[in-house]
Amino acid sequence: MPAYNAEKTLEKTYNEIYQNSVDEIILVDDFSSDKTKDIAKSLNITTIVHDKNIGYGGNQKSCYRAALKAGADIIIMLHPDYQYTPKLIPAMASMMAFGEYDAVIASRMLGNSALKGGMPLYKYISNKFLTAFENIIIGQKLSEYHTGFRGFTREILEKLPLEDCSNDFIFDNQMLALILYNGYTIGEISCPTKYFKEASSINFARSCKYGLEVLAVSIKYRLAKLNLPIKLFNLKGKPLNTEKELHYYN
Repeated sequence: MPAYNAEKTLEKTYNEIYQNSVDEIILVDDFSSDKTKDIAKSLNITTIVHDKNIGYGGNQKSCYRAALKAGADIIIMLHPDYQYTPKLIPAMASMMAFGEYDAVIASRMLGNSALKGGMPLYKYISNKFLTAFENIIIGQKLSEYHTGFRGFTREILEKLPLEDCSNDFIFDNQMLALILYNGYTIGEISCPTKYFKEASSINFARSCKYGLEVLAVSIKYRLAKLNLPIKLFNLKGKPLNTEKELHYYN
């Protein structure tokens, strides 16, 4: 769980995780100003803290390093803001455990739950537009690329050049592009969503920046597939540096 100021929602999220379906829960606190790390420890969650804020993508990298060090074969990334239901974790894990998919995303766009769950209309329209653009340029048929509820096999985290990806929000999109570029398969599962005051969300300006970066990722993907001399982030970049020190909170 990549966390930032999640003290109001962390326990609710944790309580919906079927404990017999996971071996370990790991939370990385990206230098929160609230009591996120203390609540995590009180729930007996393995807790790692950053000594400075390094961004959403950087937080995920720490999560994945910790998961690899813990020996995980299947890794589920879930936001602790209670926007997505953890009840889907067993279903997502089984889609990879039986070898059907290398990665799984929980989609808000399958079905009609996004707007019913309170997704702002501009976010819904933007998501639909960006997803349509990406599917055309990348050549896929995913229902969305922008969910924060995802699962990956160990092989993906070990082999993809994630170290050189962004530490910002665009990391999510870069990661999916790298998964597809390298021939791995992505499955989808329908997921209800909840939007409320405490749920984390980037503001309009950051959303616009993210949208432009998504368009750039898609175009770079297509150019790389055409064997043109352009880097897709860094196709020959470094895998996650699992030797990098993680600061466990005691």
